[in-house]
Amino acid sequence: MALKLDGKQLAAEVEQRLQAEIAAGLAQAGRQPGLAVLRVGDDLASGVYVANKEKACGRIGVASYRTHLPATVTASEVLDKIQALNIDERVDGILLQLPLPSGLDEGPLLAAIDPEKDADGLHTLNLGRLLKGEPGPRSCTPAGVMALLARHQIPLQGKRAVVIGRSILVGQPMALMLQAANATVSVAHSRTNDLASLTQQADVLVVAAGRARMIGAEYVKPGSIVVDVGIHRLPPDPAQGPDAKSRLCGDLRAEEVEPLASALTPVPGGVGPMTVAMLLVNTVARWQQHCGLPLSLRDLLP
Repeated sequence: MALKLDGKQLAAEVEQRLQAEIAAGLAQAGRQPGLAVLRVGDDLASGVYVANKEKACGRIGVASYRTHLPATVTASEVLDKIQALNIDERVDGILLQLPLPSGLDEGPLLAAIDPEKDADGLHTLNLGRLLKGEPGPRSCTPAGVMALLARHQIPLQGKRAVVIGRSILVGQPMALMLQAANATVSVAHSRTNDLASLTQQADVLVVAAGRARMIGAEYVKPGSIVVDVGIHRLPPDPAQGPDAKSRLCGDLRAEEVEPLASALTPVPGGVGPMTVAMLLVNTVARWQQHCGLPLSLRDLLP
C-alpha cells in the first residue's frame, strides 16, 4: 500500500503556523495581512476556488479583498484595478484568478502586478528569482508539492525526477524546484516520444498533464513517488444507477498506480489544499517583509 501524501493534513498544519505568526506580529505590524483576489467573468470552477481561498484567509486572520469584474470588462479596466491594488497599503498579495475570459491576454495583466505583491509567484521577475535561487514568492502548486515531499522526508538529492507538463503555472517551476533540490530532472510534454520509457526511469514522477486518468501502471516505476497535480470532474457512472453523482479524479488512474508506488498524492486531498496553503504563505511572508517583521517562513518557500 502506497504512503498517502496527505495535503489536507499538512495544509491544516501550515495554517496553524501562519495563524500563530500573524498573532505574534500583529501588534508591531498594526494591521492584518491582506490578500486581494481579482476574478474576471463567471467561470464556475474559479468561483469555487475563490470561495475556498476566502475561507482559508478567514481561518488564519488574513483580510480578504475580492473584486469580481464582468466578462465584458476591457483589459484597460483590469489594468486600472491592478494598479489600484498595487498602491493599496492594506494589500500584501494580489491574485489574478485564471483562466480569464476569451479576449483578455493574461500575460500583460500578470506582468502589471507589483512583483512584491505577486501572491501566485507568476511574475517574470519572481520566476527569474526562482531560476537564480533568490528569495521571493513561489509558484503555489509546485511549492506545495515540495512542502509535501519535505514533510514526509522524501529524499530528492541524486534522484531521477520526471515532470509531465511544461506550463509556467506548474511544470516549469516544478522542474526548477526539483533541480534546486539536487534531483536530475526531465520535463515531458505532448510531443515527447515514447513517454512511458522516460517515466519508467523516474524515482519521482510529477504528473501535471491536464488530462484526466492519462497515466496508468505502464508509466510508473515500482517503488517510485508519484504526485498527481491534476483534478477533474467526471460525469456520473451510469452503472451506479440514477442516483449516481459526479466524481473527482486526477491525471492518474490511481487504482493502477497505487499498488506500484511507494508514495502517492490522493485526489482530492493531495496537492489541491497545498496550493491554497502556499498562497497564504506567500501573502504572510510579504506581510512580514512589508511591515519589517522577522522573516520566519523561508523554509516553506523553496
